[in-house]
Amino acid sequence: MTNKIKFAVLGCGHIGRRHLEMIISHPDCELQSIADVREEVSEIAQSYGAAFFSSLEDLLAGGSLPDVVCIATPNGCHYRHAKKLINAGCHIVLEKPMALHTWQADELLSLAEQKGVKLFMVMQNRFSPPAVWLKSIVESGMLGRIFMLQLNCFWNRDARYYQANGWRGTADLDGGTLFTQFSHFIDIMYWMFGSISDITARMESFNHKGLTCFEDSGMVNFRLRDGGMGCLNFTTSVWDCNMESSMTVIAEKGSVKIGGQYMDRVDYCHIENYRMPILADTPASNDYGSYKGSAANHHFIIQNVVDVLKDGAEVAVSAEDGREVTNIIENIYAAAGAARQNNKTAASLTENTLYGK
Repeated sequence: MTNKIKFAVLGCGHIGRRHLEMIISHPDCELQSIADVREEVSEIAQSYGAAFFSSLEDLLAGGSLPDVVCIATPNGCHYRHAKKLINAGCHIVLEKPMALHTWQADELLSLAEQKGVKLFMVMQNRFSPPAVWLKSIVESGMLGRIFMLQLNCFWNRDARYYQANGWRGTADLDGGTLFTQFSHFIDIMYWMFGSISDITARMESFNHKGLTCFEDSGMVNFRLRDGGMGCLNFTTSVWDCNMESSMTVIAEKGSVKIGGQYMDRVDYCHIENYRMPILADTPASNDYGSYKGSAANHHFIIQNVVDVLKDGAEVAVSAEDGREVTNIIENIYAAAGAARQNNKTAASLTENTLYGK
């Protein structure tokens, strides 16, 4: 591929506009079209000199197809939209999560292989310097056996967030806090330590009962692939603003913590015979006004698309990894559901015993 890579963006919300910015600023990319159900987005398309379509179907029927489509629609639409685009032969940049169900991710993987389509997952936190550094430390083996891993994600998502958009907080389009807010950090954990097992989980909705159809907080315990213990503590009930996203590793030959609001700094490093290097600064978080998201690293994703399609490089974040993150989250929710059912059963047995039934 020698000419500019032609892009379309499907969904022009906050994240979709980040994709637009990265595409138009890259010398090897051309923004061909934008598709969104909101007619007012046509003005944004016009300002960029791009065609506007009011649906994916119109985009696919509009003549010359783009080389790549960035999917930035609600979570529950990812599977359906990706499937149509794969069948049309378009490469895809797919925002997290890949899908809301593992079977959907499996189907997309199989279909993409059949059609020869590339799938690029947007897990941009992998490119932040503290994450890259910790990945290298883990892979080097200098920590020795991993004993314990703690992942903490303490954010704010209140009425300012949920009431501003109709799909947020719904079961079918949002899917849950772990899919929408914290899949990036579950991806970092998977990227470094692999899949998890022996999952137990408890979840509650403390102050989101009128805002969402699902939990706002949870505590998850599990086993790491190599036998260590792990836990994930998360909430979107922090008052007013995001508090922390951190990962602490306790190992045989050292201990490490990356933290800050978005795992954007190294808070602790004490490793046998090791001196902490000076890391590059982490890009600022995505700022959406009333709330903030993860690191603004989307330019790495677009650059990877260019490198793969023009120079045959490897996909930086594979669809297989996107599938595994979906599977981990689905398994966590299944464990939480099993715990709720066990609690209901125990309560029923207690009541029957008390009343002699």
